[in-house]
Amino acid sequence: MEDKRDNQQPEGAAETAAATATDPTAEAQRERDEYKDLLLRKTAEFENYRKRVERDRQSVNEAAAASVLEELLPLVDDLERALKADAGADVESYRRGVELIYEKLNDVLRKRGVRPIEALGADFDPYYHQAVAHEHAEGTREGQVIEEFRRGYMLGDRLLRPSMVKVAKG
Repeated sequence: MEDKRDNQQPEGAAETAAATATDPTAEAQRERDEYKDLLLRKTAEFENYRKRVERDRQSVNEAAAASVLEELLPLVDDLERALKADAGADVESYRRGVELIYEKLNDVLRKRGVRPIEALGADFDPYYHQAVAHEHAEGTREGQVIEEFRRGYMLGDRLLRPSMVKVAKG
């Protein structure tokens, strides 16, 4: 004969299962645990995404810097050759060589979207100009840039460096 105790659940287990199915607190705890697990997973996914984007951004920046530096290295080579050359024999050809290097450097900058700020004769603009001196000058209007000590540069619409200038006083 079969023992009826083998087919039955332990005493109290059926009551616990029934209570869990109808107990709103247990259901709320189960949902809370599911949402907490989901939150932890999404937080980890977002952190991994953030790290991946940062690595990609750094990689793009390094590639851009390497590209610019590759264009500048021939200019360094030219300058090294100019420094080794004997300038005493033919000063004019030495000067012409340095001018060619200067032109090459400006070409590299122009290809990269860098353009100089035309300051001389312009009205002083504190965004584009850094005034380091003021001087009375005949035949100029007040606030006009009358001398440029250091050229300023733009990269597209972004200011890389303001021009260092002398401004006319009225």
